Amino acid sequence: MPPKTDVESGKLKIGDHWNVISIIALSQNNPLKAIAEFVENSIDAGAKNVTIVRGKQKNEHYIKVIDDGCGIKDFRHVATHIGDSIKRELKRRGNTDIQGEFGIGLLSFWTVGETCTLTSTGEDGVVRSMRLVKGNPSYAIRETETFFGRQGTELTISPILPGVRSLAGDKIQNFLASELRDRITKSGVRIRIIDHTSRRELVVEPRKFKGRLIHRLPEAHCPFGEIYLELYMAESPQDAVVALQKRGTRVLPDISRLDCFSRPPWNTRQIEGLIDVPFLQLTPGTRDGVVQDEAFHSFCVAIAPVEGALNELLEEQRRAEEEEVSRQILHRVTRAFREAFLHLPTEDYCWLAARTSDGKKGAKTDSRSRVGTDVDASDSGTLEGQPPFGADEESSWASKEDTSFGEYIPEPLETKKVQKEFFEYAGPLHKLNVFPASSVIGVGERKKLKAVARDRAGRIVENDISFAWHIAEGGGSLDGVDSIYAEYTAPEEPCVTTIEVKATQGDIVVAASALVTVTANLVKRSAGTEGAIRRGLPGYSYQKAPGQLWRSRYDVDRSIIFINNAHADFIYASRQPMTKLRYITRLFAKELVLANFPEATKEEILERLVELSLYTEENLK
Repeated sequence: MPPKTDVESGKLKIGDHWNVISIIALSQNNPLKAIAEFVENSIDAGAKNVTIVRGKQKNEHYIKVIDDGCGIKDFRHVATHIGDSIKRELKRRGNTDIQGEFGIGLLSFWTVGETCTLTSTGEDGVVRSMRLVKGNPSYAIRETETFFGRQGTELTISPILPGVRSLAGDKIQNFLASELRDRITKSGVRIRIIDHTSRRELVVEPRKFKGRLIHRLPEAHCPFGEIYLELYMAESPQDAVVALQKRGTRVLPDISRLDCFSRPPWNTRQIEGLIDVPFLQLTPGTRDGVVQDEAFHSFCVAIAPVEGALNELLEEQRRAEEEEVSRQILHRVTRAFREAFLHLPTEDYCWLAARTSDGKKGAKTDSRSRVGTDVDASDSGTLEGQPPFGADEESSWASKEDTSFGEYIPEPLETKKVQKEFFEYAGPLHKLNVFPASSVIGVGERKKLKAVARDRAGRIVENDISFAWHIAEGGGSLDGVDSIYAEYTAPEEPCVTTIEVKATQGDIVVAASALVTVTANLVKRSAGTEGAIRRGLPGYSYQKAPGQLWRSRYDVDRSIIFINNAHADFIYASRQPMTKLRYITRLFAKELVLANFPEATKEEILERLVELSLYTEENLK
């Protein structure tokens, strides 16, 4: 037989009640939070007017909280039921407009002053007061002969602790405006602060956020209750935080203080506002913490879609800001080079040449030679060799694509057979091409792309096929993502964009991609004569090449300077706008010198680089 073991069980008990009360009283470490607790008690009592008085009497500083609520009916119950608030029972009966439930808020006066005196008119019409002393377990209730003559409660704390005397009226006003923002709004209570020390009277107005309200956020569904969100794009990032609230009362001024929210977007200081979660369990002592139980975990899961949407919004804003910075840099560098070329010898610093189309119909000119130059009016925005999109768009595309592959060329319309032979019908989808496969456009410009699906024999497949376009890498936007044609709109910042398209026919899926280089020009060129060579600064674009040593490269064929925006120097320079501006200017100066003086020695190149940098950077503003 197994040996018998003695098992003793029972219920936990408090050994020293006063010691526990002292611990609870000292757990509140924020005197402003304690004052907010007193005001909340007044709101819970139905007060419509609350006055906070700060002054000095008989060389003792004091704080009073006066309200016109229903008052205290039973002082003895308040003093002898620490931790057992009557508000908890009221909540069980369905009253959700009250906040307190622990019965320990009054004890927080220990963090404000030495004594606390409560005065109120009882149900029998007699005015009574109760006095509590910090560090003393006794309480005293007595009838008062002072004239009260009104409904409500008056709480007086004096003398105020030395460290609390610096709490001026404006500090209390700002704290309550944020701490009780929604409670003030919903209850309609009017809170005044009379500061006799500074001789000022203040009114607490619910805090209003100054940022731009974020609309169309995903709903946060939670089985424990509703979650209220009010979020804004901040105007002042250094002060922007998202507060966590419970029924209108702020629990945490910054939700990112919680470990599971210490990540973007909550800690970016770009979003401000509040999240109100009525079903959270608060830490009783300080009421500025959350019990991380099942309800809290459910809240974290429910807020995940909102978090994802906010991160996408911040990423869009970041790209927009980068594009705006790029435009500003472009303008300033342009002006600097213009001024520099006015002072430098023209015979030494001829601008880089870029051949352009002569504008004649049918001329065979490589579209890449057009980069970095203006377009003649006769070009109508299209490159030579590339048909415009118009009435004869389909036949132009088909003719060009078929001849490029050396395959079947459609007969002229007047001799084309009405009836196809059997072998002319396209088979199942086999491959996909994008036209043009590589192109160069300027910032903010548009480019049309076409997907051509073919069978194994190279015939164009048109039936029962669907397309899906998307940007795999880079910036910009796409229109017509489910069509055979897609139109790409370049961003305002240079980049190299990879566009992918998938074609689906039944269970067959094939993919293809196109490369679009988005460039910007430093100096605009005026149109010249037909067949002439125009001279001008090349365009530039960013290209990510992490781990590689090169900072910039000049592509002569396309007249583009590629800047490695993954280089450690570019990343370092981007921390300050002026440093980034100078860095890009020096890269341009390097490429201009190398292109203008191809036969120069190393010493001559360095001398020219110093010369061009001097005259250019002098005009950077």
